[in-house]
Amino acid sequence: MADLSGFNADNIEPAGDFELLPAGDYMAAVTQTERKPTKAGTGAYLEMQLEVLEGPYKGRRLFERLNLWNPNEVAVKIAQQQLAALCRAVGIATPKDSGEFVGKPICVTVKIDKGRDGYSDSNGIRTYKAAGSCPVAPSAPQEPQGMPAQQQAPWDM
Repeated sequence: MADLSGFNADNIEPAGDFELLPAGDYMAAVTQTERKPTKAGTGAYLEMQLEVLEGPYKGRRLFERLNLWNPNEVAVKIAQQQLAALCRAVGIATPKDSGEFVGKPICVTVKIDKGRDGYSDSNGIRTYKAAGSCPVAPSAPQEPQGMPAQQQAPWDM
């Protein structure tokens, strides 16, 4: 158990429900990394926490899990491809430790993963790119002027 004496919930604004980041490119940096065991106990994954560095979503967090140590060869291959993209984005071809990624600015392409099994939609990272290739931070989506209501907006594609 943890000692919580001195804490008064009446003095703290509760955390709200975070809306998803719109799909798009964001300047970000890895803030934490940790190797964690899988729920099944048959492997492990690299969990990374990233933070958006600029724009209207500055300070928002993203999470990535790379199944680098897993009996499922397809999962490992996908994780290795994502790790290779991250390595190229930060200019570290042969990292010795995941801590080498911390604090390095990168451009992340964020996607929206559809929820399943009772879970809500969530953000995921499609890929990593060098920081210099990141366009201006996306703003909150707005209905473009003159667009017919039934036409799909570009940020929904």
